[in-house]
Amino acid sequence: MGGTCTAVIGLQWGDEGKGKIVDVLAGGHDAVVRFNGGANAGHSVVVGNERYALHLVPSGILFPGVKAVVGNGVVVDPEVLLEEIDGLEARGVDTSGLIISNRAHVVMPYHKLEDAVREDAAGKGGAAIGTTRRGIGPAYADKAQRLTAVRVGDLLNQEVLRRKVEIACCSKAPIVGDSSAEVDPVKVCERMLGCGRRLGERVQDTTYLLHDMLAEGGRLLFEGANATLLDVDHGTYPFVTASSTTVLGIGAGTGVPDRCIGAVLGVAKAYSTRVGAGPMPTEQDNEIGNWIRERGNEYGTTTGRPRRVGWIDLVALRYAVMINGVTHLCVTLLDVLSGLDELRLCTGYRYRGQVTERFVPDAAELSEVEPIYETMPGFSGEITNVRRFDELPAQAQAYLKRISAFVRAPIGYVSVGPERSQIIAVEPIGVEQEPIA
Repeated sequence: MGGTCTAVIGLQWGDEGKGKIVDVLAGGHDAVVRFNGGANAGHSVVVGNERYALHLVPSGILFPGVKAVVGNGVVVDPEVLLEEIDGLEARGVDTSGLIISNRAHVVMPYHKLEDAVREDAAGKGGAAIGTTRRGIGPAYADKAQRLTAVRVGDLLNQEVLRRKVEIACCSKAPIVGDSSAEVDPVKVCERMLGCGRRLGERVQDTTYLLHDMLAEGGRLLFEGANATLLDVDHGTYPFVTASSTTVLGIGAGTGVPDRCIGAVLGVAKAYSTRVGAGPMPTEQDNEIGNWIRERGNEYGTTTGRPRRVGWIDLVALRYAVMINGVTHLCVTLLDVLSGLDELRLCTGYRYRGQVTERFVPDAAELSEVEPIYETMPGFSGEITNVRRFDELPAQAQAYLKRISAFVRAPIGYVSVGPERSQIIAVEPIGVEQEPIA
């Protein structure tokens, strides 16, 4: 069963358009699998005139017959998940293929309150990380501490849930305030058991499910949440998320070994963006940055926060390609750059008097680097209707070729607009795909 799976991974600080690439590929797979993160992720998919903002539900839900699997490495806010399911069904989307791991951990009501309390306290000292305040970090922290952690399967077992919640509420009360309903064990249990009843048969052992599919010749598409530079081990620590966001997290987050993965599609914008705090060497807090932000509608899918914008950072991108073993690069939002006279690409850093082409995955050190830029001619004209690489403006082709050469990965797809059809397939990725509708 080696090599039958595909992974789609973000290579920057998130919001690269992974959901669109997953949507393009989903029809050629039997399941789309989330392996990390929680409701802090936001994937936007545009089909015709319909835009879908997905947070916990895998992007493959939009393909009838393709299973959408939430793996054990995800932290699930059941109330948010049910709200998302209801919203999709109200729009006519069949959600019967959605399955949640019984071993996925639960974001409890007190986790979100704890997240906000800790972030506010850190902010007073100028050390706020810029979390989405959705309880992701505290949920993963409880997972590591084990005693009070609640898993999705526990929502179906009243006695187990009650015991864990009572201990958790006792320990959380001094942090969040003991008068809050979020630390009332009776109320919390009632809310979570209600969620469990609604999720019901969707809760399964997904490790066996996925291996059974593989044994029958099935193809799996792994969908990463957040992105490489936010990885808890390999990102710009401490300004990162709490999970393993790279291809390295798939095994732990699903139970499927990496030898099953044949293609790794790394997704990157044609420029850089970041939400929240932390260093971003190529940030353009100026007229150029504002122009790109408005053209690209660079506001968070989950939070609505304006994203920080900058030139493409090839040093960081090559590092992300290396970490993930990227086999194909997917460049998105190329159309946003149309109209600029020149394009700048960061090809090195100057750090404490030395020039380097190596990324610095530490926030304190990265904040000291000065980007070294290479300048290329910009391009103009409408490219949203282009469907062949050789039909792009010569300057746009040259820009993409330079990116590919520097990061040492061939380009597989180029996105030139938000809709499913607005994409250029540069070379095949080795899996059969249905035609893009």
